[in-house]
Order: sequence, then structure tokens, then C-alpha cells
Amino acid sequence: MANTEGPEGNYDPAGSTQMFRAFVDETPQGGSRQAPAPAGPRVGLIVGVVVAVLVVAAVAWLALK
Repeated sequence: MANTEGPEGNYDPAGSTQMFRAFVDETPQGGSRQAPAPAGPRVGLIVGVVVAVLVVAAVAWLALK
């Protein structure tokens, strides 16, 4: 079992400070580019909003007719 020292020299029995720093300092593979968000959910949301507006407009038109 290794003695892991924390940033202030305190004993860290789980080694969590060292593991956290390794995680934070890790550079992502393939550069810092992020993949673009998929357009599927956004298009579905827009279509849903348009359909909802059309339904409300149709109900209002039928109620006022």
C-alpha cells in the first residue's frame, strides 16, 4: 500500500487527490475539438412546437367560427 501525500503533505489513504489531479490534467485524445451536437432532437423539438401552435390555432378557429 503506497503512502500518498496530499497537496499540503497530509496523508491521503485513498489516493483520491492524486487520482483527481490525474483526471483534471488529462488532455482529451484527438485535440480539444468537440463533436457537433446532433441535429435530430432539435429538429424534433421545432416540429413539435409548430404542430402545437397549429393545433391551438385550429381549435381557436373552430371555437370562434
